[in-house]
Amino acid sequence: MDQTTLVARLEAVVGPTGVFHRPADLLVYEYDGSVDGAVDTARPAAVVLPTSAEQVAAVVRIANEAELPVVARGAGTGLSGGAVAQRGGIIVSLSRMDRILDVDRDDRTALVEPGVINLELSEHTLPGGHFFAPDPSSQKACTIGGNVAENAGGPHCLKYGVTTNHVLGLEVVLPDGRIVWLGGRAAHTPGYDLTAALVGSEGMLGIVTKALVRLTPAPEATLVLLAAFGDIDGASQAVSSVIAAGVLPAALEMMDALTIQAVEPAYHAGYPLDAGAVLLIELDGATDEVRETGEEVAALCAAAGATAVRAATAKAERDLLWKGRKMALAAMGRLAPNYYLHDTVVPRSKLPITLRRVGEVAREFDIPIANVFHAGDGNLHPLMLFDRRERGAVERVLAASNELLHFCVSPEIGGALSGEHGIGTEKRDHITLVYTADDLAAMAGVKNAFDPRLTFNPEKLFPKGYMCGEVRALRAQALAQKHGIYAF
Repeated sequence: MDQTTLVARLEAVVGPTGVFHRPADLLVYEYDGSVDGAVDTARPAAVVLPTSAEQVAAVVRIANEAELPVVARGAGTGLSGGAVAQRGGIIVSLSRMDRILDVDRDDRTALVEPGVINLELSEHTLPGGHFFAPDPSSQKACTIGGNVAENAGGPHCLKYGVTTNHVLGLEVVLPDGRIVWLGGRAAHTPGYDLTAALVGSEGMLGIVTKALVRLTPAPEATLVLLAAFGDIDGASQAVSSVIAAGVLPAALEMMDALTIQAVEPAYHAGYPLDAGAVLLIELDGATDEVRETGEEVAALCAAAGATAVRAATAKAERDLLWKGRKMALAAMGRLAPNYYLHDTVVPRSKLPITLRRVGEVAREFDIPIANVFHAGDGNLHPLMLFDRRERGAVERVLAASNELLHFCVSPEIGGALSGEHGIGTEKRDHITLVYTADDLAAMAGVKNAFDPRLTFNPEKLFPKGYMCGEVRALRAQALAQKHGIYAF
């Protein structure tokens, strides 16, 4: 199918204003929020903006006829290259499917389209006493569909869980163009949990066109503690002490001195500029419980060496503290023109040694690295600052990133490749660090079951060449490894 025919067929489905195909229009769809150099850019043949599941299905069927791959895209805020059309084809941008279709306050659910902005869902439901708990730092821009694709987390996932814990059902367009419903309002359903399989699948198994999500009751009281420490080690010890005491904060975030130096002059959130690190600890629940737990946590922080602990109960004060945390990435422009935000996870007990290694890597590669992350669950976000105009800067950042990844997933540390950003293209060639050929063969089997033609979001997650040989080759490799035979 030639380009002219393709565009005409797509316009017949979504209208002339729903198809982009000129080079200038396609430019902004060549990349996502990833750093230049970490993820290859790629230009799609066309971008389609449907307004219904039926239109999405029709576009998929046209793509199948034209033998073109299909890539679903939300707001483009992803950080692993998941929405980049590596093999060209058609990008299905879901930004115009942005309606909140139903809110059931009795069952505490909301039915939404994938283009609904994360924060707008909570703003819509909060007057009725409920909110949507997953809250990525990009929640002012990211969409529910993108959250589902990447199984997004956020500061409050420590207590409330990540996206998969809040998705009850999904309407999905499959790679053959069928529209199916997975899951539902019932708390438990028999058989395979295909809804959970779709959440975090990075758009490789289906395109979400509706999501039935769980709403969380707004707490009676909320308290945010700002605890300042002389260094990261003291703050890390406080994190371990709080969790070991059996306290489960709603959120437990850490920012180091470099982050504070960027954030405080920009937003005046109230972070002490002389601190080596600060913790933001949010507690919520019944009023008396929050007050008592706050006193306990403040004492634990003081015992770990906190130089100051401040309590914020007023909403305006809490919002300002959180604004500094949520806008930390935006503030980094004060320190460098470019940054690379990493995403990896280590056990909480390994935070001190891991953060020391981050400091060593910063010195070894001559790269300033700021630390702003979800300390409560060990989800690290080393933020490497650089200027891409400097010769060799991008290569140095990627080499430092590789060093950190290997350290975090080493047997001594026992971490994971990603906590919430996904694998995409950014980490696909590192996935063999944590998964065996048997593991990858099982994953490839799931991919093949949904998408035997490998048309949905190709060249993601699996290392290059893995899917070309199909699942049988992976299993043959796994069998050969078991018997000590290594053939390449």
